[in-house]
Amino acid sequence: MDDTRFTIGAVAERTGLSVKTIRFYADKGVVLPTEISPSGYRLYDVHALAELDLVRTLRVLGLDLATVRRVLTHELALSEVAAAHADALDTQIRILRQRRAVLRAVAGQGSTPQELDLMHKLVTLSAAERHRLIEDFVEATFGGLDADPELTELLRTALPDLPDDPAPGQVAAWVELAELTADTDFRAAIRRMAEYQARERAEGDATGLHHALTEAVRDRVEAAMAAGVTPGSPAAAEVVADLAARYAATFGRPDDRALREWMLERLAVADDERVERYWRLLAVVNGWAAPPSLTPVFAWFTAALRGVLAGYSKT
Repeated sequence: MDDTRFTIGAVAERTGLSVKTIRFYADKGVVLPTEISPSGYRLYDVHALAELDLVRTLRVLGLDLATVRRVLTHELALSEVAAAHADALDTQIRILRQRRAVLRAVAGQGSTPQELDLMHKLVTLSAAERHRLIEDFVEATFGGLDADPELTELLRTALPDLPDDPAPGQVAAWVELAELTADTDFRAAIRRMAEYQARERAEGDATGLHHALTEAVRDRVEAAMAAGVTPGSPAAAEVVADLAARYAATFGRPDDRALREWMLERLAVADDERVERYWRLLAVVNGWAAPPSLTPVFAWFTAALRGVLAGYSKT
């Protein structure tokens, strides 16, 4: 057993703690001197030095003095304290990363103090709170309506998951997405789309989402656009005829003028660029591949349909 005793000055040299700090720990009952010399000097043995080393380490890691004292007296297991403190640090790191992302977004956009405040509030929401904003949006727009269940489920499950260390672009996208879903005009537009779907379903349309049909429209129209076909041309009328046949087969309707008028109505109801913006913002927030833009495709298709219907009027 090592009976060596060290003066408080020697302890300070060995531990890197100041004499004042060592005295403070002794006065607070954290690490007491091993003994007091006849001359009244505090003396420490190697065990006390080891305890002071541990105290210094725990304090550097951010533990409060009361917790340190309980570790030294074995009231708390060091492993449990370390785990709890690591969890707390994880939370602090996440918050700091989010703040950094907000500041970088602000620096890149030249945001106002009001926009900075909004960014910070929205970014520091919990995942559950972010999801609740979207769920409230879906309920306000689709709630109580027998709209397309596949689309409704997609909206309810495609939720924003902002990472713990978001990029500035993800912060900006999330803020814009939150503002968009709270916009009363946008909500009203989506509600009208949901009501239209509900009426269609009431009249017997249970076909759901039409991914294959959408892809057919995209491919056929993009090819026409690439070839320089204008919406009012005879070539465009051929594209419309081809796609009308696909619509007729998909929805079980006669391939006639009424079908084309109905197609135009469907396109008009869905004609809101903010819908596409919604999905693109969600993709940025979640780190997904950006969905292809269909706005030019459906703008061309709508114009071509109008041209065909205008031709019917002249005959």
